Amino acid sequence: MNNIKSASRRGVKKPGRGVGSTSTNVTQDRMGDGVQNETVFYSKAENYWREVEPTVDGMLGGYGKISNIDIDGSKKFLQKFLGQGEGKTGNGCALDCGAGIGRITKRLLLPLFSTVDLVDVTQEFLDQAKVYLGDESKRVENYFCLGLQDFIPQDRRYDVIWIQWVIGHLTDDHLVEFLRRCRGGLRPEGLIVIKDNVAYEGVIPDDVDSSVCRELALVKSLVTRAGLTIVCEEQQMNFPDEIYQVHQLALR
Repeated sequence: MNNIKSASRRGVKKPGRGVGSTSTNVTQDRMGDGVQNETVFYSKAENYWREVEPTVDGMLGGYGKISNIDIDGSKKFLQKFLGQGEGKTGNGCALDCGAGIGRITKRLLLPLFSTVDLVDVTQEFLDQAKVYLGDESKRVENYFCLGLQDFIPQDRRYDVIWIQWVIGHLTDDHLVEFLRRCRGGLRPEGLIVIKDNVAYEGVIPDDVDSSVCRELALVKSLVTRAGLTIVCEEQQMNFPDEIYQVHQLALR
């Protein structure tokens, strides 16, 4: 699951759709603390993505043209941490969260890691990933069909957990809980990377794909609540002007 504004989950949140900024409290009320409201929040998103075409353009909400720029930026960011020696992150196994058809797995993770696991809430996307990845699919060990609010990474399995354009599909509390579980899934010197849209102010809900876009300060506060530290932060450059800023956060 990824998110592009007015384009949707897999990448680009651009201003529009008649949705303005709201206060965090208002948005939390919309998302709901009760099971019933959370159930609606998640089920609406699942229903939305079931109708999306399982292609790169579908994953990027019609912004397939940005895929190369996105991958290049991600690779430059991630390679800062990979290598041998003290403090360096290994290249054994990576987890692609909200993987969709495996765009990031194919272009970013498989070239850098020995094996990759994929997790996504939409089974059709995971089925298509096996085709899209071609012969390289033999290096994918697991395809998990689950929402991230329910996913529990195996302890100490992953060198890198990549979470791109999907945190807006989790409530604040579920995002914090998921990041805590991810921390337990890291190998020594492992790394969590969040790459996502950030709102200019407050929290912007998207009623179409049932997601939210948070301001950077709120994302950072949720990372802190999860007991993680931001070791590096960069803005993705060279995206179209109409797209909200996209930031990459490396966490340990």
